[in-house]
Amino acid sequence: MSLIVQKYGGTSVGTVERIQAVAERVGKAKQEGHQLVVVVSAMSGETDRLLNLAKAIQNPPAPRELDSVLSTGEQVTIGLLAMALQARGIEAVSFTGGQIPITTDSAYNKARILDIDGARVRQELERGKVAVVAGFQGVDAGGSITTLGRGGSDTTAVALAAALKADECQIYTDVDGVYTTDPRIVPEARRLDRITYEEMLEMASLGAKVLQIRSVEFASKYQVTLRVLSSFMDGPGTLITTEENIMEAALISGVTLNRDEAKLTILGVPDRPGIASHILGPVADANIEVDMIVQNSGADGSADFTFTVHRNDYERALGICQATSAELQARKVEGDRKIVKVSIVGVGMRSHAGIASRMFRALAAEGVNLQMISTSEIKISVVVDEKYGELAVRILHSEFGLAGSGTAS
Repeated sequence: MSLIVQKYGGTSVGTVERIQAVAERVGKAKQEGHQLVVVVSAMSGETDRLLNLAKAIQNPPAPRELDSVLSTGEQVTIGLLAMALQARGIEAVSFTGGQIPITTDSAYNKARILDIDGARVRQELERGKVAVVAGFQGVDAGGSITTLGRGGSDTTAVALAAALKADECQIYTDVDGVYTTDPRIVPEARRLDRITYEEMLEMASLGAKVLQIRSVEFASKYQVTLRVLSSFMDGPGTLITTEENIMEAALISGVTLNRDEAKLTILGVPDRPGIASHILGPVADANIEVDMIVQNSGADGSADFTFTVHRNDYERALGICQATSAELQARKVEGDRKIVKVSIVGVGMRSHAGIASRMFRALAAEGVNLQMISTSEIKISVVVDEKYGELAVRILHSEFGLAGSGTAS
């Protein structure tokens, strides 16, 4: 008898009718003889509603008390889904994160899972029951409720699958798998049958919104077989697994577009050791994450230093750079919020030379100018003007033959 952990997000349980549909799907899997743990999010929009309630009382809300408020969203869903299963004659029992328990650190609103005691869940599974678990939450060492941050239900599901040694962790979403790129940009984009953890991690970090990054990291670390499926239609979905489990790795598996980028440049900084630390230290101290970095040295003993940040951090980063520029007596600071990052991802790059030149040539042929370039073993990212973002995605999707069926070439 196989053990499967299923996770349903907010849109999948957004109404009573959707909860009933999930209960039908769970019931069907139960009839097929599987042991089932079902992790659910709060109903669509509920977390935002609770957050707004908290802000109406105290702004910003006290982190510990906010977690007590936010965790109630998932508690509603687990109770309703357990009832829906029981109404169908399926024995089910609901668990909050604290009842399992899922132990976390005390970083309220963005806690990390430290340990899961799966004994109580295993006990109920052995009795033939379906365990319905609240995602997104746990308890710290002092017994206080904690939440795991946005997308935390994915992490809960994968962590439970690891703790229970489940055969598969199925993430049900509003899409039917991982695609070669966003089908809204390229209608010919196709669903991938399989993809490696590495590729999924890169795609998630580069703008693909299908899975939360922490959940993929967890799955990779504990070798949890993941499958992304649609809760609105039947289908095989996309399997996320080890490279060894994929017979023939595609050269390029996907193209991503990240619209959340902004660029900052300090012109005319002294070209000497430690200058990067001097510029980026205050940025890091402000808890602003830096992505791509380029430093160009000039003949006059000065350099231009460019880096990218999340667009939401642009104004703060700009203020920090202006202060640093004055300290260093640099020429000036320039900023640009109208940029995007386009990336190609694929483990097949490891064994093929010339991928970068092929990418750059295809973009140049269509007049797309590259402002910054970043590479790793399985990805190449370029920063381009915002207006060329979708065009660049279409060019690269076509260049590497990602449309249609079969293995990408």
